[in-house]
Amino acid sequence: MSAYYYLVAGLPDISLEDGKLSYTISDFRAESYGDLSAKDQALIDLFYLKYDHADLLSLLKDKDAVTQGKGNFSSEDLLQLIASVKEGEKPDAKFPSYLYDFIAQYLALPADELYKAENLLASAYYAYAMKSKNPFIASWFEFNLNINNILAAFAARKYKMNVAEVIVGDTDVCEMLRTSNARDFGLSETLDYFEPLQRLVETDDLVEREKKVDQLKWKWLEDASFFHYFTIERLFVFLLQLEMIERWVLLDKEKGSELFRQMIQNLKDEVQIPEEFRK
Repeated sequence: MSAYYYLVAGLPDISLEDGKLSYTISDFRAESYGDLSAKDQALIDLFYLKYDHADLLSLLKDKDAVTQGKGNFSSEDLLQLIASVKEGEKPDAKFPSYLYDFIAQYLALPADELYKAENLLASAYYAYAMKSKNPFIASWFEFNLNINNILAAFAARKYKMNVAEVIVGDTDVCEMLRTSNARDFGLSETLDYFEPLQRLVETDDLVEREKKVDQLKWKWLEDASFFHYFTIERLFVFLLQLEMIERWVLLDKEKGSELFRQMIQNLKDEVQIPEEFRK
């Protein structure tokens, strides 16, 4: 397992200027990605795939769409991928296999069912990521899928919608959410975070509720990565936390700055560089 002593310890302090960040997930990609082993780069790619998804969906709707360019692939790469599926060409190993399957599904969807595309892609993504051979990262994707699905299920019940239609994925928890009529979907005894999440759902203020959900995810990340000091898991956690803060700093500059400082300080407090690496 690779150890990234200087990379972890050298993560920059993050400051805010006029509500904008001086360090972003794109900066991490540009400055630190190349220092990772090929195996660990593949794990970090899992994080950035969500941005490829957004670009892919845009290009499927309009080949001239302006994309974010924050993912693993360029617009040209994704257009090539779409074209290769249309032409029935042999898959290129540089693309995750589920993207080929999704594009084929998308192209077969009737016009009045294109709204299903985002959920189909998300479902394929989580199934792919949860097969990661890295236990921590596989667990994170399962946890995040459960959180998002539970919130969606409660919202569907509240607004008298079909719960089954809003659930993404194909796991035992997904099946319970789709089929159970119990108040807790039968999950209170299965998931130790179900009850705290259920209490959050009762928060009327949507912004406050969203923030508390992120705090729940943040705590899970800290607890689950407690013994990962200089590893790819620590860098993966940093990216996820950075992503959360990027979103909130746009909504709440003062609180975002506080959380950024806390995140960096906590990271540095945890890091004790071995003596042989200080020379």
